[in-house]
Amino acid sequence: MVTTDGHLLGGRVVYRQPASGFRSGLEPVLLAASIPARPGESVLEAGTGAGAALLCLSARVAGVTGTGVEIDPAMAELARTNVRDNGLTGLDILAAPIEIAVLPCLFDHAMANPPYHTQNGSTSPSAERDTAKRGSELLVRAWIDALSRGLRHRGSLTLIVPAGIVPLCVSAMLDCQCPCTVLFPLWPKAGRPAKLVLLRGVKGARGPMRLWPGLVLHESDGSFTAAAQAVLREGAALPLDIAPSVR
Repeated sequence: MVTTDGHLLGGRVVYRQPASGFRSGLEPVLLAASIPARPGESVLEAGTGAGAALLCLSARVAGVTGTGVEIDPAMAELARTNVRDNGLTGLDILAAPIEIAVLPCLFDHAMANPPYHTQNGSTSPSAERDTAKRGSELLVRAWIDALSRGLRHRGSLTLIVPAGIVPLCVSAMLDCQCPCTVLFPLWPKAGRPAKLVLLRGVKGARGPMRLWPGLVLHESDGSFTAAAQAVLREGAALPLDIAPSVR
């Protein structure tokens, strides 16, 4: 695998990823920023890829431990390399489908950017990218079920998903005893429809779902808003359980 060397969080995380095919975008950084983990708590990630989300979370929360599950053995090995290169000792990477992965424990938190491209959609020229993003309703439900089963009671499940599959995910989370408690839109610009949404579920929760104002990512000129810059470059948290500043 040909890789490129880069960084995340304004240089706080060194990050090697494939030179072509499936490359990380904003999603894992935003996902990691939203996880309400505390030092000493454990986090499970499905579809960890080269490890961007776990690496960013570990950079923000000292002492957090985590297990990433990645179906592609080459990507799993690249994630292990990134863990070593960042001097982290509390992260493990399993090469397996999340549906059948043998997990070492129950976790305090779980997170994922599940595969969402439909089976009848256009095929990516990159086999690795196609594997990472090719999904179905059954596969999304299987991911949510596996993540929920891996959580302790009252553990949190956080997903970052396209707006179009929010109903599917909310339904699956309820069926898996991890009902959605927060829906948090990510607006590309003020006044534009949200393309991505963060969903937070809590295992065994009974309260109502709340819709928060969300976060505006870009100014009208395409630059990041101050709030987005704080998360993406400065490593700030993105709490989903309090009303945020959208700008």
